[in-house]
Amino acid sequence: MSGTSFALAPSTAATLPAASWSSTALTLPPLGNLDAYISAVNRIPMLSADEERECARRWREQHDLEAAGKLVLSHLRLVVAISRQYLGYGLPQADLIQEGNIGLMKAVKRFDPAQGVRLVSYAVHWIKAEIHEFIVRNWRMVKVATTKAQRKLFFNLRALKRSVKAGAGDDEVLRERLTDAEIDVVARELNVKREDVIEMETRLSGHDVALDPLPAADDADEPQAPIAYLADLRHEPTEVLAARERELLATEGIEQALAQLDERARRIITARWLQVNDDGSGGATLHELAAEFGISAERVRQIEAAALKKLRKALEAYA
Repeated sequence: MSGTSFALAPSTAATLPAASWSSTALTLPPLGNLDAYISAVNRIPMLSADEERECARRWREQHDLEAAGKLVLSHLRLVVAISRQYLGYGLPQADLIQEGNIGLMKAVKRFDPAQGVRLVSYAVHWIKAEIHEFIVRNWRMVKVATTKAQRKLFFNLRALKRSVKAGAGDDEVLRERLTDAEIDVVARELNVKREDVIEMETRLSGHDVALDPLPAADDADEPQAPIAYLADLRHEPTEVLAARERELLATEGIEQALAQLDERARRIITARWLQVNDDGSGGATLHELAAEFGISAERVRQIEAAALKKLRKALEAYA
């Protein structure tokens, strides 16, 4: 989402009303120019309490989009300031600002000046809520927090880890694991179970792994990608057909192939390859079969070799 435009209110930037805004010619910067955008919103004048109440009244009673746009534009600098608090999550500030602006517009839509609070105080909750949702949704491919309690722990754990690990940089905070004593401190400070802290700590310290990464230039020593050992091929069509073919060869195919042998050759193949002794060992030996048929062990071997060759041809034809 980086490099997105900052279209924040319906055509309000070019149609600002007069009064204190008359001297401000606001032109939104080109797409992707974050520094120019921040400079532009910082030049937008703040509204006085009376101006804010009047704009909010016009929006609530008359659905005046110009008044709503004025409320939004005058608080864009608040979104920029709040977005700076979440730069440590590795997400583009432009995206954080964009999501925060959505929260600001939601706050303006619901703002009631009759409650006696300024919009800046009311909007902080909505701005942070949208940024929090964006971070949880995009920080990792797999969500690290899904419940309300997990989200609270997710955003508070970083700050507490920084306090218990004095001297650690922002990037080191998530990578460095908490000790048992530090886990107890965090659990006590956040009033959560020790097991919840351990679970979230494990999620934060982990990282995403590509299921099927692009091969490296020299991947001879590269570890096997997860796609190789996570794939379930049991129901893959070609594997199903191959398994069915092997099953038919092992039953009907063998039966038909053995039927083409004479009785002595069939007995030798069955005794040597298709039977197992009571102790779990292999089939009959050449000498045992030689004694059974009254021939030499070498002759038994020759019959066996000829029978195996005939069986292979029969199975190939069956397949």
